[in-house]
Amino acid sequence: MSGRGPARRGVLTAAAGLAAAAATAPGPQAVAAPSREAGRSRWTTSWAAAQTAPTATDTVASAGLTDGTFTAAVRLSAGGQVRLRYGHAFGTVPVLVGPVTAGGHAVTFGGQPQAWIAAGASLTSDPVAGLRTTEAALLTVETRLPGPTGPLSFHRNTHASHSVDGVRTTSVFLLTAVEVTDAHGPVIAVLGDSIAEGVGTPDDADLCWPDQLARRLPGSAVANLGISGNRVLLDDARFGPSGQARFDRDVLSLPGLRTVFVHLGVNDLQQPPGQTDPTLVLAGYRQLVLRGRGAGLRVVGATITPFEGWARWTPGLEAVRQQINATVRTGRVFDAVADFDAAVRDPDRPSRMLPAHDSGDGLHPNPSGHAALAAAVDRRHLL
Repeated sequence: MSGRGPARRGVLTAAAGLAAAAATAPGPQAVAAPSREAGRSRWTTSWAAAQTAPTATDTVASAGLTDGTFTAAVRLSAGGQVRLRYGHAFGTVPVLVGPVTAGGHAVTFGGQPQAWIAAGASLTSDPVAGLRTTEAALLTVETRLPGPTGPLSFHRNTHASHSVDGVRTTSVFLLTAVEVTDAHGPVIAVLGDSIAEGVGTPDDADLCWPDQLARRLPGSAVANLGISGNRVLLDDARFGPSGQARFDRDVLSLPGLRTVFVHLGVNDLQQPPGQTDPTLVLAGYRQLVLRGRGAGLRVVGATITPFEGWARWTPGLEAVRQQINATVRTGRVFDAVADFDAAVRDPDRPSRMLPAHDSGDGLHPNPSGHAALAAAVDRRHLL
């Protein structure tokens, strides 16, 4: 992994301007300019799920709930005090949330057991009284939805077991984050696709590469914002808004964030309509970098992994992948690069994954492949 520091001239200039204003302002006492560290939230996102809108085949999410209970079991990366965040990014009507419990403790919103979440909005709870968690803890969140809710914004597949009124599901409804206070390592958001989400790993095993990365970095907080099928450039009714379209809501809204890791691109190539112009994908990456740096974040990128053996692979798309990766490796796109391609490719046939890392479909790594991806991320470039 190679990298360079993000541009911070705008941040430093703004800070200098505030300091000068404070020094010359009238009054009995000069006010020091706020530093970036001083203004950082003590809250960080320990678990996350990026939302999409339901389609007709998503029966529970599209119908919604009436007097229903959704129970989520979420694996935290960091611990400490806890608060919850709900979102209804694709809602059209307000939804009443609550009562809610987390780890068996009552959750309140402004001191009340219930609160409305507006259509398109988010809702953050109070710190949960009496609850402290440890890193890697499994937290159970039980949410009552009096309803009728109408269609629910949700994450389709977390590769973990939850339930709706006692019936197992791998989807998460409305709950978007568990935030904690005790992260003391890297604080990272992974803007990713199905590989980041965990396709190729078994349910309830916590073996996707962001999970494995969190275990390699004690004290880190890792928010996995992977969505299967997601792309840099184009929206999709099933696979959600593009990485560019969801960046502000899914990434910049997270408290205490230091680094965003961009793991997108393979779906731009292989998912119809495929993108065969590498300059457009690279331009999309650069826009994400500019927006991340503008928020004071470090932006780390990944090379696109091989996918020969996948049904839509072609030699032409392989050439596009190689062009994109060659430019990303130069270090002139992201602040740092994790070479995921090199981590899992077959050296004897670089257009394919090493068989030991392939889940069997040519595109998605198995748990061993996810471990190789996590190992390709250099801690020094996440701080």
